[in-house]
Amino acid sequence: MSLNAGYKSPWLNEELEILQGAVAKFYEREFQPHVERWEDQGCVDRDAWLKAGEAGILCASIKEEYGGGGGNFAHEMVIAEEQGRAGISGFGNSVHSGIVAHYVQSYGTEEQKKKWLPKMASGEIVGAIAMTEPGTGSDLQGVKTTAKKVGNQYVVNGQKTFITNGQQANLICVVAKTDPAGGAKGTSLIMVETDEAEGFRRGRNLKKMGQKAQDTSELFFDEVKVPTSNLLGTEEGKGFFQLMQQLPQERLIIAVNACVAMEMALKYTTDYVKERTAFGQRILDFQNTQFKLAECKTEATIARVFVDDCAVKLLDGKLDATTAAMAKWWTTQKENEIIDTCLQFFGGYGYMMEYPIAKLYTNARIQKIYGGTNEIMKMLVARTL
Repeated sequence: MSLNAGYKSPWLNEELEILQGAVAKFYEREFQPHVERWEDQGCVDRDAWLKAGEAGILCASIKEEYGGGGGNFAHEMVIAEEQGRAGISGFGNSVHSGIVAHYVQSYGTEEQKKKWLPKMASGEIVGAIAMTEPGTGSDLQGVKTTAKKVGNQYVVNGQKTFITNGQQANLICVVAKTDPAGGAKGTSLIMVETDEAEGFRRGRNLKKMGQKAQDTSELFFDEVKVPTSNLLGTEEGKGFFQLMQQLPQERLIIAVNACVAMEMALKYTTDYVKERTAFGQRILDFQNTQFKLAECKTEATIARVFVDDCAVKLLDGKLDATTAAMAKWWTTQKENEIIDTCLQFFGGYGYMMEYPIAKLYTNARIQKIYGGTNEIMKMLVARTL
């Protein structure tokens, strides 16, 4: 969906348009009726993952030989965009399919891929990635969690926080130090299968300002023993490199979500100001309304065109980390500004959670923080000056 008639994303084709329709119907039928209850309970139902797996919504860009859909990032974009348009903020598929599954496919051994990916595609396994720690946010080199090799096992000790899918995940990609003195070169990714991990404990399902149906948790690892075969890849010390390689796609996913949120905010607001009257005329007829929404539409369109261009580059294997950082910070900044502007036109109703604009507002704020704060994104861009 674009606010500009006639504009079509350059990566969109007939197959993807068919997928759009199918995914939209799935979310409308299977997820939308439960959104309010999921927000109250702080997570989606566990069987929502199985339903999504059955519908082919999980691991759409993972190779068919590993149970995935055999698609590419464009398929993930379609699925993420339709989720945003349906107003379903709690389903952590972008982390599960767009991030964790790709770490396994990109760096895992053949045995690891065959063991985990088919079950991730079916929804039997829910994935999470555990980077952030209570004292370490965007500074990934500063992680304190350790994975000490003892015989044919790693013993994992540490604490993680703000982990998406944290309450339901049973395969967690843990960023840990296998060599605490090695800095970035001492970091490895350890896959923890929680169903059989003694010493693993989930903390609180954290109460957040927005995205209330998304389980976001503290995780504790107390002498958790995992086989050395759960090291992602074949050698230690590659974790930081693996993280850096995947970050452009992760940041583009956030930018895609920002674009959809801007577009939905404009749609809701345009519909509202056409119907609502004040001082004897429609709110849309005031020049201030027209000018403000014209600005918003222009910036949302620029964001969409930029993100589409980034998507084309990613599909061609040419999206660099700097451009992805630009896309992440600029779109999420504009997302927050545009939604704030739009909410103002609703007056007091904009402050009521029953109005979608209020949910867009509270859900948007985290976008400038996760995936690397916008300040970090600007630092990455500044290094290229």
